Amino acid sequence: MKKIDRRQKVVAEINITPFTDVILVLLIIFMITTPMLMQPGIKVNLPKTETTDVEDTKNIEVLISQDGYVYMEGKQIHESNIEATIQHLIAASPNKPIVIKGDKDVKYDAVMQFMDKAKKAGAVKFALAVDNLSSGAKQAKIKT
Repeated sequence: MKKIDRRQKVVAEINITPFTDVILVLLIIFMITTPMLMQPGIKVNLPKTETTDVEDTKNIEVLISQDGYVYMEGKQIHESNIEATIQHLIAASPNKPIVIKGDKDVKYDAVMQFMDKAKKAGAVKFALAVDNLSSGAKQAKIKT
């Protein structure tokens, strides 16, 4: 019997298993971080307090930027449309308070003008959002 001399054949193919592992890890990372990036891009620096009363319900959120611009549902609302927008939101959910997230450097007058227009539109409950000094969490104190 003859012995057959088998030489090792050189593998000329690229092993893609580590490549697919890296791609899957990157995919998972992007899937986790993308929803965090999709929040509204309006920067509001909330004032900080030590104690707040928290009511954990879905609220009507209003952002007032440092420049006094009003944002609802991630869109800037013109001053002439504030009352109509508030009436529409209150009609959809009449018992929900309006949480005002005003920048700490916003003029007091801008917040009061917004609240006046919201009251004319039928809003009854208001809350002012603040950051808690101890935990850094955003809190809202409901004022009726």
